[in-house]
Amino acid sequence: MGLTIGVDIGGTKIAAGVVDEEGTIRDVHKVPTPDTAEGIVDAICSAVSGAGKGHQIEAVGIGAAGYVDDKRATVLFAPNINWRHEPLKDKVEQRVGLPVVVENDANAAAWGEYKFGAGQGHEDVICITLGTGLGGGVIIGNKLRRGRFGVAAEFGHIRVVPDGLLCGCGSQGCWEQYASGSALVRYARQRANAQPENAEVLLSLGDGTPEGVQGKHVSEAARQGDPVAVDSFRELARWAGAGLADLASLFDPSAFIIGGGLSDEGELVLDPVRKSFRRWLVGGEWRPHAQVLAAQLGGAAGLVGAADLARQG
Repeated sequence: MGLTIGVDIGGTKIAAGVVDEEGTIRDVHKVPTPDTAEGIVDAICSAVSGAGKGHQIEAVGIGAAGYVDDKRATVLFAPNINWRHEPLKDKVEQRVGLPVVVENDANAAAWGEYKFGAGQGHEDVICITLGTGLGGGVIIGNKLRRGRFGVAAEFGHIRVVPDGLLCGCGSQGCWEQYASGSALVRYARQRANAQPENAEVLLSLGDGTPEGVQGKHVSEAARQGDPVAVDSFRELARWAGAGLADLASLFDPSAFIIGGGLSDEGELVLDPVRKSFRRWLVGGEWRPHAQVLAAQLGGAAGLVGAADLARQG
């Protein structure tokens, strides 16, 4: 199969990209993300049609944030879109006249990294996306493992603190409440409020108050050596690395790939995550350690992965 289209549904835009068998994006068409669930379906179809002009397209893959059924056809539940048992595959197929595969967006990104990015050369890979929340994907034996009902690898909602912080999913103590971009900002604000004398750089980058601190401020301040910002990254890494150690006990991969917006910070994130991972890995002194690698495809991973999964049918 030749060219396929991958679709990435973002909060502000929907991107459809024409992708070849080597994972190269040949063309991209973007449209604004509408406010309504049905409008998003219309926008997906519009983006696919726009991207496909002038190309011989064989199939379409859609990365959707939410639970996707085992047939890769229906979005059972989407936290940020009012999709409940949404027959997305059928709706889009009827409109664009092409075979459609629907996949969880973190699974799609994991597959893209495994096939064309940092996971090349590995058969057993766990991908973690550290963004506003925490997502993931599992590739074992060169296959994407989705579970019996299609909703495996929702790592962000593993409960790591009994009766801990309330999560948007409705549970408490979920991993993403302690290891995510949102958690990083919370750590920085709390520490800046308690120790403003150690957060001078951090506070100066915002409006001067802890409440004005944003993620970009924490990253910039940490690069400048601000004590509170650096300590906030360490706290994030402590939770992230401990979680990877638990996943190593479950899956024993040869590599963890860290993607999502926080991976853009490079060693500022990766170095302390590796140290925490080694610290919490059970029997770590005596067993092989999985590599902890930075994702390579950036924001294109989900689009490229969805397109390749569509190629496989």
